Amino acid sequence: MGLTKTNLAKSYDIDSHRRVNSNPAEWKLVEREHFLSKLRSSDKKKLLEIGAGTGIDSLYFKENGIEVTSVDLSSEMIRYCKEKGLQAYEMDFYNLDFADNTFDAVYALNCLLHVPKNEIGDVLQEIKRIMKPDALFYMGLYGGNDSEGIWENDWCDPKRFFASYSDHSIRTLVGKYFKEISFNTIPLQDGQPHFQAFILQK
Repeated sequence: MGLTKTNLAKSYDIDSHRRVNSNPAEWKLVEREHFLSKLRSSDKKKLLEIGAGTGIDSLYFKENGIEVTSVDLSSEMIRYCKEKGLQAYEMDFYNLDFADNTFDAVYALNCLLHVPKNEIGDVLQEIKRIMKPDALFYMGLYGGNDSEGIWENDWCDPKRFFASYSDHSIRTLVGKYFKEISFNTIPLQDGQPHFQAFILQK
């Protein structure tokens, strides 16, 4: 595992104990519900969540009748997922240990922003590989400007790496790998970059 991934896993191992007791922002709940509706209307039943964290979203999908598999880089995050009764595996999204065309859908909320820009194409191709034909992909990122590097004001230790894209840049990028079903942006408080929400299809 490269240094960036090793440090990222360590950051989230430490931060997992705070995150397990936190409540998602209201707009995240709205986005999640919207994707569930899309899954139901498209009869998609088998979902992979990458960067699942403590399993809050995975559990929501499971409780709403979706067959969920959860993966995360952090062993502590996966421990919390398993405590919730989820089928969860410690795994990074560079090498997803699943056969081609396995899942009806993929859910990725604020995890792909940790991928260096020179590697994101390989990661998107790997995600596409494990998706069935016509599978749906929810991809959410903080963005709005083009930048990448270690976030010096990060509260986590080690400090985490983030990549950010302008709306045009990220839509152009993902358009090379997936069909765009929808794209919307959500303003955030305190002058932060906005949130970029995609529903994509293989």
